[in-house]
Order: sequence, then structure tokens, then C-alpha cells
Amino acid sequence: MNLALVHDRQHIKSFWESKINSECRDVEKEQQRMNKSALQLRQEWLVRLENRTKHLKNL
Repeated sequence: MNLALVHDRQHIKSFWESKINSECRDVEKEQQRMNKSALQLRQEWLVRLENRTKHLKNL
């Protein structure tokens, strides 16, 4: 009986460790994808253009 409980605990532990590792990998991949995204660059350019427009209007 005790051996069965140890086996079950080990199985549950390994199951959740694999789930956590998988989730961490997915989050990391998504972060890398977002860093390469053109949307982020587009947002930066929009901010630059807005600042430039404001500056030109003040002149």
C-alpha cells in the first residue's frame, strides 16, 4: 500500500512538473514572438511621428 502511494505521488509530481515546464516554454515562445512582432515597431514609429508632428507644429 505504501509503495502505491509513493508511486502515485511521483506520478502526480512528474505530471505537474511537465505541465509547468510546458507552460514556461509556451510563455517564453510567446514573449519571443511578441519581441519580433512588427506591431511593436509600428507603435514605436507612431510615437516618433506624433512627437515629430508636435515639434513641427510648435515651430
